[in-house]
Amino acid sequence: MTNKNSSGITRRGLLGAFAATAVTAAPSYANAAGFLRGAGDIRRISMHSGRTGERLDTIYWIEGEYIAEAVREINVHMRDWRTGEAVQMDLRTIDIMAAAANLMDANEPYMLLSGYRSPQTNAMLRSRSSGVARNSLHMSGQAADLRLQSRSTSQMANAAVACRAGGVGRYSGSNFVHMDCGPIRTWRG
Repeated sequence: MTNKNSSGITRRGLLGAFAATAVTAAPSYANAAGFLRGAGDIRRISMHSGRTGERLDTIYWIEGEYIAEAVREINVHMRDWRTGEAVQMDLRTIDIMAAAANLMDANEPYMLLSGYRSPQTNAMLRSRSSGVARNSLHMSGQAADLRLQSRSTSQMANAAVACRAGGVGRYSGSNFVHMDCGPIRTWRG
């Protein structure tokens, strides 16, 4: 739903115009830890789903506040594509993803392999692979499996580890990195 004021400017259009200027003026962050503590003006996430073909490129945080409409779009984009079910993604995971992308100076969107997983989807995947956790953080909207064509899994994992804010799994054989906002830990799959 978009409300127009008497001049014909939409809230989304105004945010877009502000975001365009903020992106060019945004500082380059020295490390993700400072970024996650609230340094800077904006936070942006860009990703696409190979399963659904959907793309998302949104500024979801400006000047210390999450943008509700952008967060809703993120939740839908990161839904369980098998069931269509979406949950409120933990914004700490989104922040880690954004901070890692910023540290890598990545110009391409993440390829989202898995965001939220319903218990049914997780059980199905678990029956096919020993690498799927029974109590996966994917089921609580706290994890994402991601890929970048322009970065190796080592580069992605190192950037996520530098955030010092959650779990990082490196799956070099499958060419993806797991990022979550759970306890700080690393592993190789």
